[in-house]
Amino acid sequence: MDQSTYEAAVERYFAAWNAPDADTRAKAVAAAWTEDGSYTDPLADVRGHEQLVAAITAAREQFPGHEFRQTGGVDGNHDIARFTWDLVNSADGTSPAAGSDVVTLAADGRIASVKGFLDRLPGAA
Repeated sequence: MDQSTYEAAVERYFAAWNAPDADTRAKAVAAAWTEDGSYTDPLADVRGHEQLVAAITAAREQFPGHEFRQTGGVDGNHDIARFTWDLVNSADGTSPAAGSDVVTLAADGRIASVKGFLDRLPGAA
């Protein structure tokens, strides 16, 4: 895999997390993840498009008016890529959460798994 494959996968990942409605979100998840793709972080452990959409929807409902933004570049090798992100309030630019994710890509460039790490949480000092 080359750098453009990693970057395209991460772009689709953020499109799924930032999709504004259920229909767009479902389509974005299908474009970003394999059918049995997974997402695991300290707060979630889900597999498959339906569970992925539900987890993303729950996060968006918990933080209305926020969007996930990539910070820095994408670092990749073989079928693995890593990147960092901030959850940003679109109105005032504040960021209650941040993290880093490691993704494993399938041969078609879609995500097979995500291992997420939360570096900053709301209310944490």
